[in-house]
Amino acid sequence: MQKIRILRLYIMQLDLFDKKILDIMQRNCRLQTERIAEQVGLSASAVQRRIKKLRQAGVIQQEVAIIDPQYLMNHMSFLAGLEIERDNYQTLSHFKSWAEQKENIQQIYYVTGQFDLMVLVTAATALEYDAFIEQLMQENPRIRRVTTHVVLDSPKRSFYTPVKDHQPE
Repeated sequence: MQKIRILRLYIMQLDLFDKKILDIMQRNCRLQTERIAEQVGLSASAVQRRIKKLRQAGVIQQEVAIIDPQYLMNHMSFLAGLEIERDNYQTLSHFKSWAEQKENIQQIYYVTGQFDLMVLVTAATALEYDAFIEQLMQENPRIRRVTTHVVLDSPKRSFYTPVKDHQPE
């Protein structure tokens, strides 16, 4: 699935209008097509066609609401650094499949450095998080170590990706 998405991105060339649409939609994906059209200088129907094409190509993956966690039960966040036994790709694959089933895992990053994975986890309490880590270690025995950082505050939370016009120098 990942290879297909990469191939689609490679094939689809984004022009200036596509990039403007993506920039606007990242800031407010609920904006009406007519408003987007006014801002980019196209007709509403042209913008609709472009958005549909961007969705089909996998450029636009999701359109979601970002909720302030303080209004939810799982308002604590934890960054867990996971060390995998000897860079075992089978273990990595098993963990990814396991993690996809866990709603309290918000993000996973495969990284360089001290850890193999950085995982953002939410929980209502530290005890709930501890129980989750215990389950993680039992069900993923080749994860050698988990180092936890408790998030005290998150002054910036964003999924915005800058849209730049890459031109050869």
